[in-house]
Amino acid sequence: MSEIHRPEARVEPIDSTIEPVGGSATSKTKKVEEASLLADAWRSLRRNPWFIVSAVLLVLFLGMALFPQLFTNNDPRECLLGRSRQSPSAEHWFGTDVQGCDYYSRVIYGARNSIAVGFIVAIGTFIIAVVLGLVAGYFGSWVDAVISRITDMVFAVPYILGALVFLNVLESRGVREVAFVLIIFMWPTMTRLMRGSVISVVNSEFVLAARALGAGPITIMRRHILPNSLGPVIGYATVFTGIIIGAEATLTFLGVGLQLPAISWGLQLSDAQPFLQTVPHLLLFPVIFVGLTVFAFMTMGDAIRDALDPKSKK
Repeated sequence: MSEIHRPEARVEPIDSTIEPVGGSATSKTKKVEEASLLADAWRSLRRNPWFIVSAVLLVLFLGMALFPQLFTNNDPRECLLGRSRQSPSAEHWFGTDVQGCDYYSRVIYGARNSIAVGFIVAIGTFIIAVVLGLVAGYFGSWVDAVISRITDMVFAVPYILGALVFLNVLESRGVREVAFVLIIFMWPTMTRLMRGSVISVVNSEFVLAARALGAGPITIMRRHILPNSLGPVIGYATVFTGIIIGAEATLTFLGVGLQLPAISWGLQLSDAQPFLQTVPHLLLFPVIFVGLTVFAFMTMGDAIRDALDPKSKK
């Protein structure tokens, strides 16, 4: 009987070009999606007229803070008592203050310290909020409980009251001191927002997939959770900057903020307080500049929040 020939089964090698799950193909897809989201956000911002208005105002005020000499040739510290409390004129557009200083140049140069306090506090608070909110929202359990209780305790103290007590004790109150005290009392709100944003994405499919593939907590938080939870916080941080500028002006008006020889809008409001009825322009111009700056930051923040987090729109 002839031998039956059976062909041997041939096992083909696995194609080495096939991407593993969660490999570069997934990474490329995610990068494309992120780029698309940013493009959509930018497109939304460009179509928002309030974003354009606030952007123009912020560029103007930031220009005053960084390059005041471009807006006035007068020295804000050149004062003559003989021209004290003059009304606005062609020579002195905003009039003069009690010391006979050109008030327009004082208001222009006052933008630097007022906006500097706003930016320092906003950046410091943002860093604290991102770190604590990310850790609390991701790990949960007792970690979340401890951070939440500390947040609640600080939040229970009104920031104006806390800042009044702390600043009243300090002998020197410059930009750094005022900013540091405000950071101490104003980080809880943004931290709560960051924590809630993290909790909303921590159980998403892409996070669960990353865990299944063996990614560690640091990698998951950095690559997956953080980029998807920052939108609301960035929008609020912009609004928060305007709130801080108003808070600095309020504290200085109450006599516990920045001190002379600093120049700020809050100091100008404080100096103008006794002359409200007789020389109203001393109060009018700083109020206008503070109001427009706060309005610009808050409007910009609302526009950014709506663009980065469309679900926040009502």
